[in-house]
Amino acid sequence: MEKQEIRTFGRRHGKKLSARKERLIEKVLPAISPVYTEKNDILEIGFGAGEHMRELAHDFPDQIIIGAEPFVNGVAALLSAICDEQDNILPEYKKLRIWPDDVRLLFDKTRFNFSQIWILHPDPWPKARHEKRRLLNADFLNLLGQNLSSNGKIIIGTDHWEYYDWILDQVKNTNLKTCDSQHETIQTRYQQKNMAHTSEPKYIILGLQ
Repeated sequence: MEKQEIRTFGRRHGKKLSARKERLIEKVLPAISPVYTEKNDILEIGFGAGEHMRELAHDFPDQIIIGAEPFVNGVAALLSAICDEQDNILPEYKKLRIWPDDVRLLFDKTRFNFSQIWILHPDPWPKARHEKRRLLNADFLNLLGQNLSSNGKIIIGTDHWEYYDWILDQVKNTNLKTCDSQHETIQTRYQQKNMAHTSEPKYIILGLQ
């Protein structure tokens, strides 16, 4: 029997979607799936409602940006924000792509060459019995390294300081190196909630050794 991946995220569905969001999921989402012949420049894993993805689209208008998010309500929220009332994608978001599932399944399909990989406020799974569900273990970080360009960067942000230290410990068993720990605070709804009640997020920037 094939070994199943341990799920590293919570629920896939929240409250019932509006009719418009259901329509966007059905009609628009399939048209913006990642295309493997494209040059894929930027990836965001677990984009929530997509606030930071939209900022990336404005900051890097010439680059393809892929977002991976298994929570359907977050996917629907992003689609709603990037489409007009006629369900057409707004011009500034034409290069966004969405993978509405576990990002590891995306990596199973092909090899990428990202210049940036963003992971902001991943679930810290703080209880000891749930530690195996933490996404940013050494194996996953090595997988990211395999899909990173030679000068690419992985930018991780968390407000859970024990998870921050745990990630740094995992990096020791990877083909990655810590390049920096300084980054301006990135505003997302998850950062604003700050469930860990810490003073500010901490960041880890990684590159290939």
